[in-house]
Amino acid sequence: MIAEPENRGGKQPVEAERGPTVLRIALGGQLRKLRESKRITREAAGDAIRGSHAKISRLELGRSSFKERDIRDLLTLYGITDPEERESFLDLARKANEPGWWHRYGDLLPSWFGQYLGLEHAASKIRTYESHLVPGLLQTPDYARAVVTLGYEDADTDRRVAFRQRRQEILHRNDPPVVWAVIDEAALHRPVGGPEVHRSQMEHLLDLTRLPNVTIQVVPFSAGEHPAAGSSFTILRFAEPDLPDIVYLEQLTSALYLDRREDLALYLSVMDRLSVQAATPEKSRSIIAEYTKGL
Repeated sequence: MIAEPENRGGKQPVEAERGPTVLRIALGGQLRKLRESKRITREAAGDAIRGSHAKISRLELGRSSFKERDIRDLLTLYGITDPEERESFLDLARKANEPGWWHRYGDLLPSWFGQYLGLEHAASKIRTYESHLVPGLLQTPDYARAVVTLGYEDADTDRRVAFRQRRQEILHRNDPPVVWAVIDEAALHRPVGGPEVHRSQMEHLLDLTRLPNVTIQVVPFSAGEHPAAGSSFTILRFAEPDLPDIVYLEQLTSALYLDRREDLALYLSVMDRLSVQAATPEKSRSIIAEYTKGL
């Protein structure tokens, strides 16, 4: 966790156990606050580390790794001279540069997906809406295999499936995130992988509803039109007060990460409306159970 330290024009970072992505975002935010407290422009900060204002922007947004020399030079520019305080920043920078568990699958993953994995690993609450498929965190190995192969297999298929299963470990760790999945009824009718695989997947959803940190709702066809028709998205929330919610939108060849206040307000409103239009968790469980009986 990132605690609230003594204020010295910015916030002194302390160790967190939320993974490198959130550590980078948190450290970047601390550096931004220090810079702003001294009324130093990004251009001036960039000059201090032999870079550009764009590099400072990437550092402050947590979108690039940290060089210790850059951190030392920025701390000097911002007037942070206490050895212990400087070392706490440097120690956090070192931890932020450590690779996450997903690094070993880097050859399989698009560059834009690594950031999401770090955020997912760190999130305290994950709210997701899926219109066509069961969400990745809730998929069985066979269902995941059918999704990743899309009708064909290659030498990396087993690793791709293993990667998806590794992601799901967050559901069962000591401090699991709250996962609230809203699934369109269309996903229940889409026989991914064939009848046997699909039936096992529905049974798995029923098992997951017994976990205290997992809530599943189904948007039935009878609900009619809804504000998220045709799209899927995920909202990530973090325990750290300095970190804003993030909306994740995945596309075929890229992804969007939205954190502007107006975007967050819109997607939170849509998710709240979906949750109201969807069947209650108890009714959703009955819908899934009845559907499974007919497979």
